[in-house]
Amino acid sequence: MNITENARTTSGTRTRVSDVSPLSGMCPLCIEECPSLCEVGKSAFRGREVLYPSPEYFGVSTAASNKDFMLDWSHFQIQSDLIGALGIEPNPDKAFFENVDITTSVASRSKRPIELKVPVFVAGLGSTAVAKRCWDGLAKGAASAGTIQVVGENVCGMDPDATYSNGRVTSSPDLKWRIETYRELWDGKHGNIAIQTNVEDQRAGVDEYAVSKLEVDIIERKWGQGAKSIGGEVRLHSIERALELKKRGYLVLPDPEDRSVQEEFRSGTFKTFERHSRVGFPQEKSFIEDVESLRANGAKYVFLKTGAYRPAVVAFTLKVASEAKIDLLTIDGAGGGTGMSPVPMMNESSTPTIHLEAQVLKCVQILRKQGRFIPDIAMAGGFVNETQIFKSMAMSNLGDGPVIKAIAMARAPLLAVMKSTYFTKLAESKKLPKGFSGEYGEDPAKFFIMASELRRKYPGAGAKGGISWGAIGLHTYFVDRIGEGLKQMMAGSRKFGLRFIDRDDIVSLSEHARRVTGIETMEEMADRVIPSILQPERADGSVGATSNPAIHAGRVVASRTRKAANGAVASKPDKFGDKIGI
Repeated sequence: MNITENARTTSGTRTRVSDVSPLSGMCPLCIEECPSLCEVGKSAFRGREVLYPSPEYFGVSTAASNKDFMLDWSHFQIQSDLIGALGIEPNPDKAFFENVDITTSVASRSKRPIELKVPVFVAGLGSTAVAKRCWDGLAKGAASAGTIQVVGENVCGMDPDATYSNGRVTSSPDLKWRIETYRELWDGKHGNIAIQTNVEDQRAGVDEYAVSKLEVDIIERKWGQGAKSIGGEVRLHSIERALELKKRGYLVLPDPEDRSVQEEFRSGTFKTFERHSRVGFPQEKSFIEDVESLRANGAKYVFLKTGAYRPAVVAFTLKVASEAKIDLLTIDGAGGGTGMSPVPMMNESSTPTIHLEAQVLKCVQILRKQGRFIPDIAMAGGFVNETQIFKSMAMSNLGDGPVIKAIAMARAPLLAVMKSTYFTKLAESKKLPKGFSGEYGEDPAKFFIMASELRRKYPGAGAKGGISWGAIGLHTYFVDRIGEGLKQMMAGSRKFGLRFIDRDDIVSLSEHARRVTGIETMEEMADRVIPSILQPERADGSVGATSNPAIHAGRVVASRTRKAANGAVASKPDKFGDKIGI
């Protein structure tokens, strides 16, 4: 599984020898005079600290699972096409990849759907320090790219300058700043800023404050995330901060009010406190009433973010999301990560993203057969590039366009902003890696390939007071890398709009991938389509050749067709439910 039980880079541990016992991860010969710190050894000294990513990197890092879940997006292959095209005239002068439409929309059944220029958005990044440090780049990069930025949980609660009255927030300069930062570049048409709220936020009335005082349109309720199935966690570096957050109602460990704990902290026995959020226990009726209340109080859109829970919870979530008719459901699979999640939980708990999407689609198929409302859905959980996005959305097309409308990302956008900011600082101090500066130069205006374009659009880009280099980096990653890469992939499949990609555009490369998702293997596709083209069945049931088969994507269109949105004829994919036994 490519993971050692007793040594992980996330916890800063290693073994003395490399040929460890496969079951325990311990060295086959464990000796007393060993200078290495394996997980067991380090745990003897630091205990619970070893559960988490190395504390010294908190606030300047993100962490995720390093376990091989035995099924990832590389287990599927995108199918190229040659004959015909969907979404554009099959004309060599027009069917160029730059003409592919990668725009999408969420809240598509609302009075005013939210249009996105790219089918990705930034998932909830809240009170963790790394999100605060990178916020300018995240918010402005998302806004300029024309997509959604979600402000994560606990921002008001963690704001040292926030004011409260009777336990309810009345002012939060930090939350206000985050919203205003996004709106500096928001065009008012594409994307929007969303506020995520958990149990602590609901108790403090964050949603009411955001909607009424800050004129926020979108409230996202949070049930969980893929990296862990407990509440949000951060580290606190002072007794004063720990006391303040305990007073605000958070769970703080160890107890900062205990004098002996204070003495141990001051002596250096431990260097940080842990702040934990409570977990919720949603119920169908109360959630539906909550959604109705949010809308009655001014929220124009209501989203829900949930984690990678067991199949029964996936079904429950889809059921209540359908009943409440929410605008967007974001489902986060295991494999991704956050600023501070227990390493064992990231590796050994929750449902991996592809398995989770298969479960979601099974639920959608059942709800659809019952004629029930299907909310727009976004998948999250370790996505980093356009091929993964293509495969996830294609897999979700159950007959009338992808159910997955967009992909939510967190670690990758943070990486783009962090790297952009760091390399800009290296450029200022003339310390760029020689290989990089030799290839791309030492001036950020030159090594950011979209700097000139963004400076023309936003004067002052990259300068103090203007758009940060971090924002330019995120914009470049979303638009010039993922956007262009996705256009190329889609053009290769001759699909010139996201609504046209479907399950027949990908094949499974293993029996395991096929069993989990219902996506046929390459061999199964070949067995299905080749005879139908070379030996088509006549009306009388006999088999004979045809001189001019009407085919698209290697399939006999005449045998089972549907009209696409633009009037073009497209092959109808096999019913997902038939393949998974629904």
